[in-house]
Amino acid sequence: MIKILAVDMDGTCLDSDGKMAPETVEALREASERGVLVVPTTGRNVNCLPKALKNQDFYRYIISSNGSLVVDTAEGKTVFEACFDSETGAEILEKTKGMLIFKAAHINRDFYTQGRILQMVVKKFFKDNSVNIVYVRNLKRFIRKNKTQIEEFQFFYKEDESYREKLKKILSDYPDITVAHSKGYAEIYNKKGSKGTALLALGESLGITADEIACIGDEENDISMFDVAGLPMAMGNAIDAIKERAKVILPTNDEKGVVTAVYDYILR
Repeated sequence: MIKILAVDMDGTCLDSDGKMAPETVEALREASERGVLVVPTTGRNVNCLPKALKNQDFYRYIISSNGSLVVDTAEGKTVFEACFDSETGAEILEKTKGMLIFKAAHINRDFYTQGRILQMVVKKFFKDNSVNIVYVRNLKRFIRKNKTQIEEFQFFYKEDESYREKLKKILSDYPDITVAHSKGYAEIYNKKGSKGTALLALGESLGITADEIACIGDEENDISMFDVAGLPMAMGNAIDAIKERAKVILPTNDEKGVVTAVYDYILR
């Protein structure tokens, strides 16, 4: 029996226009009412959850920043945390200084951008899904001065394989740090804070085993939860690495694949 359903947001619950269909919301609500713990599991920070979910009461736990943080919204506490320290973050920012990329960070559940241009772009992307997108002039100086713990870096760049290789080489000096790429950006976070690790930590805290966990996703940052969940389900628009690990291939995000997952595989 499935007791936890971990659902990715972008490319999974959200369609190509970044919207969540009412049918998707209602399917997740029904799963919750039937005793399944619905857990939004996302690369977004807590304060940038999709608007369609923000005022809903059918979920309690959120896995954010690719697993760096698990929040209990009912009690307002952190269930699990795996960030990286300010000095490591500052070193990575210094080593990527010459690369033509925009840089942002998730810190204390908020979204920090280096420069106003990226702040405006991010606000336009998230629209009314965002809270507290903070602009800082120099991200490296800011995190060093405030000695902040970093949930995640997001580096936005022109889609080019050379950027992936450069980042890979730079991050090879940090065995505890990993990177997941999507189209045009990379997410950098603590290996101990992957979606898969966070899912297992949440399950353990609730007495739920991996076999009782289902997940739905589409991108590279979802691989870790596909490797641990008992029922991994890939969206029809997912990358090949996700589909290869899936037990079920669903319709695409534009075809409301999450609705199919809930009614045909979770509740049936």
